[in-house]
Amino acid sequence: MSDAATPPVPPAPASNYNPDNITVLEGLEAVRKRPGMYIGDVHDGSGLHHLVWEVVDNSVDEHLAGYCKRIRVTVHFDGSVTVEDDGRGIPTGTHVEHSKKLGRDVSAAELVMTVLHAGGKFDHASYKVSAGLHGVGVSAVNAVSEWLKLEIRREGHVWLQEYRKGAPVTPLALIGDSDRTGTQVTWKPDTDIFTVIEWSYDQLASRLRELTFLNAGLVIDFSDERGEGRSEHYEFAGGIREFIELLNHAKDPIHPAVISFTAEAPTDLGASVVVDCALQWNSTYGEQIFAYTNNVHNKDGGTHLTGLRSALTRTLNTYGTAQNLLKDVKAGLLGEDVREGLTAVISVKHPDPSFDSQTKSKLVSSEVKGIVETGVSEKLSRFFEENPAVARKILEKAVLAAKGREAARKAREVVRKGQNDITTLSGKLSDCQEKDPAKCEIYVVEGDSAGGSAKQGRDRRFQAILPLRGKILNVERVRLDRMLGSEQIGTLITALGCGLADPEDRKETEVVDGVQSGKRVSTFDTSKLRYHRIILMTDADVDGSHIRTLLLTFFYRQLPELIENGYLYIAQPPLYRVRKGKKDLYMKDDAALDRHLLENAVEGIAVDASKGPALAGDQLIVLAKRMKQQREILGKLDARCDARVVAAAVRGAMLGRDDLRDATRAEEKAKATRAFLEERWPDFKPLDVVAQKDAEHGYRLVAQLRPGATSRATVLDWALVDGAEYQQVLSIEEDTRSIWPGPYRVRVPGSAEPVVIADAEALGAYLDERGRKGIVISRYKGLGEMNAEELWSTTMDPDGRTLLQVKDEDISGRTDELFSVLMGENVELRRAFIEQNALNVRNLDI
Repeated sequence: MSDAATPPVPPAPASNYNPDNITVLEGLEAVRKRPGMYIGDVHDGSGLHHLVWEVVDNSVDEHLAGYCKRIRVTVHFDGSVTVEDDGRGIPTGTHVEHSKKLGRDVSAAELVMTVLHAGGKFDHASYKVSAGLHGVGVSAVNAVSEWLKLEIRREGHVWLQEYRKGAPVTPLALIGDSDRTGTQVTWKPDTDIFTVIEWSYDQLASRLRELTFLNAGLVIDFSDERGEGRSEHYEFAGGIREFIELLNHAKDPIHPAVISFTAEAPTDLGASVVVDCALQWNSTYGEQIFAYTNNVHNKDGGTHLTGLRSALTRTLNTYGTAQNLLKDVKAGLLGEDVREGLTAVISVKHPDPSFDSQTKSKLVSSEVKGIVETGVSEKLSRFFEENPAVARKILEKAVLAAKGREAARKAREVVRKGQNDITTLSGKLSDCQEKDPAKCEIYVVEGDSAGGSAKQGRDRRFQAILPLRGKILNVERVRLDRMLGSEQIGTLITALGCGLADPEDRKETEVVDGVQSGKRVSTFDTSKLRYHRIILMTDADVDGSHIRTLLLTFFYRQLPELIENGYLYIAQPPLYRVRKGKKDLYMKDDAALDRHLLENAVEGIAVDASKGPALAGDQLIVLAKRMKQQREILGKLDARCDARVVAAAVRGAMLGRDDLRDATRAEEKAKATRAFLEERWPDFKPLDVVAQKDAEHGYRLVAQLRPGATSRATVLDWALVDGAEYQQVLSIEEDTRSIWPGPYRVRVPGSAEPVVIADAEALGAYLDERGRKGIVISRYKGLGEMNAEELWSTTMDPDGRTLLQVKDEDISGRTDELFSVLMGENVELRRAFIEQNALNVRNLDI
């Protein structure tokens, strides 16, 4: 080949990897850049709720140290959260060493809030045991928050500091005096980091209740200001023993008293590991074991759970053999036999525990397994010797469980033979064409009527339909062999194709620090599942709700892995049918209905204000929504104080939080509030609005309507004015002032003269009334009321439907308790539940 034919060698690409490409993330910037490393997933809600656990854990640590008795947790309507305790308060003095590094005075409180791995829990001097040992907790919360307010009561003073996205806005400031102590942290998660800010009331309530069980003497008050508002008070003197009693109260314990004991063993550090354990067996067929380390729930277990399970199996086999109680079980008791019907809590207090991650989901401290195993074996063996009658009942329960394995094995064989034979479902299952489970979904539909519409409306490429006739068996009340004999349940299992996990197939092996030890690991194989979206679609009436509950009971008790893996969903048919003339529209929820009513209200009209341009269309909708929100918030505040006074403080005085810090400004705002009240509600005369001294925060406004009457005074203090509700009312007022004041003239099509509206409140009422004119709204109930096209567009079309994913976010047994109450044998508990919750029903089908 000649030189001319040789292709030129391309030059090497210029390297763009040089020293400038090395990035150092300073301070909390690393947390904002990679939040999942510190708080967990920011998309599925786990990371969001972890923020509360980090802040609450600090307060609980104060309780463990002997300084905190009460914690208050409040979820505000705007998604912000407040955690307040009566502990010692974070130190406020200057941190000398860190101040030298930065060249400015830095308080210890600011250090805790802004520097990773800064805290008082590393040397075991301030805290012997602690849930927060990594030192990234509250600083990580600060880093991922849109804003955070820190208020400290300590040494007779009140200190305040505010942050924006982890950075301090001002230095820690002394703002008042107080004879109380404690720390209050209020923050709002940053929507730049979290996809959705939606707090789960049940998840928060379960964890807070759990903490009071684990810490006898601790009091926690939990309030949720969203919606209609809910609150709970937790205080349990009995500790984990009372926890077990509550978990089993809807079941039938086989021995009346909870078995509880404490064991302690020293560590290499010189401090001790304390193990608290409580046990009680009941007549059910499942098990509940909750594992904790330093008050943190370890959802994936760990060495303490391994030690407990090993000790239980060994102790019951040893005692049963010695007492000749296992003659009918030749191979001895398996772990599943021993734990059938067991409810247990194992709580470890460790001075320096090791976890698998910052979220502390699994304890990996190797020495704990031996400590727990030895302690539980000794204490439980002694209990059996001292209480032979109770021991015999427990052994008899375990022996029956061992005998039941054979019947369950035979029933499973029947299911296994049919689970891959889809031809047996001819005429029942309308399968889809797609064979990839990840792309397939199955609708489990109530009855043939809805099933017919679903079959006609579906996309047969990837959507399968399985209609079930009537109500399936309540699996809460039957043994496994009878459940597997149910035709409907057999049909459902066969359609899914995954069968049921068999306890006999589960191996008890786990490697911890290179040592093989016992832990139950489920071998449930989801690869055989034929659909990765299992959608329950039932009517929105009583029968439909009952069928859905029966199905949920089946999945929760027998196929929990499908819930854990996110395969189970509930279809969300529209809540409302709106009829205008001969045309029907379906609204999926209250927000959609409100939007439709607003659109109907503003259709064709224009509003002329005294200031600003004429408003119509989307601009008018935005204004109307904001005004309605303001009215709703004022209505909520009316339960705490007179909303008319709040409205006067906002509209007449534009009272802000900082106005309460200055005597002159507070007096001026009090006069303006009084003037507005006298003008807007002249019947209030005489009235009195004054600025009073508030030691902790400067001043507060106190309004007394009709002095001497029975009406109590309304107090506008720092807590109210700085609160989310008041701030939102103030923000809306600032937005709507561009069209102030009235009157407003509404130009209506077909009307020669405009409608004159006196003020903003009257304008809102006018739009509400006009929005409902000519419309009939009915609560939608039956899927069968829709034709195939309507069912597809509202409930089955992936581009337009809403699916509710079923998750088990419970960490303290509330879900199990609810299923036991609603679906179990105890009629009295179910009746009490209905009586307690009857007034909370929103949509009653009668």
